[in-house]
Amino acid sequence: MEEQQKENMDEERSFDNIDVHGIFIGAGCNRVVNTVAWGPSGLVAFGAHNAVAIFQPQAARILTTLPGHKDIVNCVEWLPRNKDIYKCDYGPLEEEFLLSGSADGVIMIWAYLPSHNKWRRVLQVPKSHEKGVTCIAGAMLNNLDGLFASSSSDGTVYVWEVGFPSQSGGDCNLSMLQTIHVGTRTMVSLALAELPGNAADWILAMGGLDNKVHLYVSARKGKFVPACELKGHQDWICSLDFSIPAIAEGRMEIFVTSSSQDKTIRIWKISFHSSLSDFTEEAQSIHNISLKTYIEGPIFKLGTSVWQVSLESLLVGHEDWVYSVSWQPPLKSCIDNNNACWIQPQSILSASMDRTMMIWRPERKTGIWINDVTVGELSHSALGFYGGLWSPKGDAILAHGYGGSFHLWKNVGLSVEDWQPQLVPSGHSAAVLDLGWAKSRQFILSSSHDQTTRIFAPWERHKDDKLEISWHEIARPQVHGHDINCMAIIRGEGNHCYVSGADEKVGRVFEASLSFLRTLQHTAWGHLGKQDVNNEDIQILGANMSALGLSQKPIYVQGSTTRASVASSQDFSDGMETIPEAVPVVLTEPPLEENLSWNTLWPESHKLYGHGNELFSMCCNHEGKIVATACKAQSSNVAEIWLWQVGSWKAIGRLHSHALTVTQMEFSHDDHFLLSVSRDRHFSVFRLEKNGIGEVKHELVARHDAHKRIIWSCSWNARHHVFATGSRDRMVKIWKIKETKSESSVTELLILPQFSSSVTAVSWSPRSNFKDDLVAVGMESGLIDIWRVSLQVMTPGGEHFQPCQRFDTVTASRIIGLDIYLCHVATVHRLVWRETSESESSMLVNSSPTVMHLASCGADHTVRIFNVVIA
Repeated sequence: MEEQQKENMDEERSFDNIDVHGIFIGAGCNRVVNTVAWGPSGLVAFGAHNAVAIFQPQAARILTTLPGHKDIVNCVEWLPRNKDIYKCDYGPLEEEFLLSGSADGVIMIWAYLPSHNKWRRVLQVPKSHEKGVTCIAGAMLNNLDGLFASSSSDGTVYVWEVGFPSQSGGDCNLSMLQTIHVGTRTMVSLALAELPGNAADWILAMGGLDNKVHLYVSARKGKFVPACELKGHQDWICSLDFSIPAIAEGRMEIFVTSSSQDKTIRIWKISFHSSLSDFTEEAQSIHNISLKTYIEGPIFKLGTSVWQVSLESLLVGHEDWVYSVSWQPPLKSCIDNNNACWIQPQSILSASMDRTMMIWRPERKTGIWINDVTVGELSHSALGFYGGLWSPKGDAILAHGYGGSFHLWKNVGLSVEDWQPQLVPSGHSAAVLDLGWAKSRQFILSSSHDQTTRIFAPWERHKDDKLEISWHEIARPQVHGHDINCMAIIRGEGNHCYVSGADEKVGRVFEASLSFLRTLQHTAWGHLGKQDVNNEDIQILGANMSALGLSQKPIYVQGSTTRASVASSQDFSDGMETIPEAVPVVLTEPPLEENLSWNTLWPESHKLYGHGNELFSMCCNHEGKIVATACKAQSSNVAEIWLWQVGSWKAIGRLHSHALTVTQMEFSHDDHFLLSVSRDRHFSVFRLEKNGIGEVKHELVARHDAHKRIIWSCSWNARHHVFATGSRDRMVKIWKIKETKSESSVTELLILPQFSSSVTAVSWSPRSNFKDDLVAVGMESGLIDIWRVSLQVMTPGGEHFQPCQRFDTVTASRIIGLDIYLCHVATVHRLVWRETSESESSMLVNSSPTVMHLASCGADHTVRIFNVVIA
């Protein structure tokens, strides 16, 4: 070992350049109806907190997030849409455009260049709504011009015309055509379409809180005027969608579907009735109500044409609110004289809060619309679907659920339909407060206010005869009944274990199940921790959730000491002792949401009682023997730090220093000191010494009034007794502990230049073969900077730990700021570097460049992992 350390010291080198690449984004979808859209390029856009996230269904991976909005993204819409393909050949249009609206009334337009896979923000619509945007509906007029309408809870509907650039990188020409005031009857759903014929007439459907579908019509370049109201629904209108116009056998017609909270779907047919010259003066008045109008449906006129609306069908089958309804995109039928012929498939997709999606089609013989395909019936934790979408080709359907999850089914059948679930990206649906790497560095664990903890790990997947590594959620150890504020991974010997703290006074200890350990071996980094855990000693297959959603009870292997057969889920079902709802499985490929939400729970082994308020922060020492916890506090008596002995889980110490909530704690890398920072603007350093079996002697070494505002974060240097603190005062300060025979003290070494935003996360890089260290700084704005900090010491530290007392020089410089498309769009809560194993370090000693991993989490619901390439 000493020879290896000496060799590593000789190999210490400097670096000149750093490059950062994002390799993973985990995020859930906003809990809003219109916040997901599937574009012609095959990409899915969805709202993730204040950002618009883009994911590729084929790779099951979130590609990027688009920053810009200052509030929750409520709705998105692609232009061109999937159904605009029948009138757009996309020849002159090099870019695709995406519209997004947020809860503060702002609408933005984004451009995507498929050939270069690049995004740019084109513009912000100049006139914002006074309240949140509820829906955006658009359509293409031709190859370069589009029309879109936006509704808002402020009682207005804006109609805009937009001219798109013929070349990439150009500007859009935007003009407002009209403002429609709907008063207190807020519209939550819109649909826009072109009426059949060559007159370029347009129809706008609105639905909202008055249970009616309102139709507005407009001639080209004209104003939209009320045409008629469609009555029939008994509750709020949730969704509207038009088919493409149809001209066949002398008939011109278009269909509009509506779904409602009354659990029904209605199909309305809008057909050409006659020309105005054929109508009597009595019939020309759209306000003249007669018995014939009630029977055949309302009539409206537009220009020289008269149109009639009739109820085509009433679809009843869902058992809860129907939040989404959409027609299948048009299909190319034939090519005649070099002109493509497009048809509208008679298929309607609906998504409901009853946890199902249905595809409705007319029966061949009778023409009666029936439920032809049903998918869904998810686990107990799924509370229903907020929306459903078709893929551009109509061979796949996508739903987004109450918990922010996606669910994808693809028709893999040849002669007969066979809809099978597919892998999709996943992530938290609320702010992510804490995360950490596993002791064996195989996976990363995160905790969130969505009341779950989640494990993400790399997986090797074959794609196009190539082996690719992609990150996926592989387990959900804890599904709780309270928001989870913090967690600490136990680094000691034995099974994987962590402690979590939520909005309750109890800390909970969880241990990995046998099914998880077997699954872990199939991941890309599964070999790293094989020697740490003996699977034969683990007798718990998984866990069941209690009725209240607080405790998770173990499911044991059949037999007391014999190893269970875990080859298949059927084997597990025979080996359960208790509730049969959960079926722990060994996964040989990344799991689907149906498995994650219920079958990957870890059993709870202990509870930690003692704190008087909700837990807020915790950490574990590097030896894996002590856990420190702290809770929310308004007084010094409550702000104490409790020390717990791992294994027995007995309280072995209570540290007093702070007056308000302790926001973060961390042990020094030699476990001699515990550093804590607090809302009281102070940091405290405690010296810890083992004093007999199961006892720890603790002493307050220093307590400093370090910053002018709340201190949010702290981090130790990996080689010295040097640490950094980050505060709301936008400052990062670096401190060192000076030790003498009689006492220890803390002195300030360096203050980094003031940042552009409050500093909320600081993390010092792990031990490496470089002379200088890296410090990652996360801010309230979501931005992340990486700084180079040089500690020139009198005695070289090398790889091993050296608590140096003298430094020749201490310098710091900002080496890179992460691109805004890689960064968070809200507060960065935690930054954690991944320590490399001995085998990985030996491979990297002489390699150039060196790759390190940095993970982050934030208030924007995302977990992000970066490759930091050092050259």
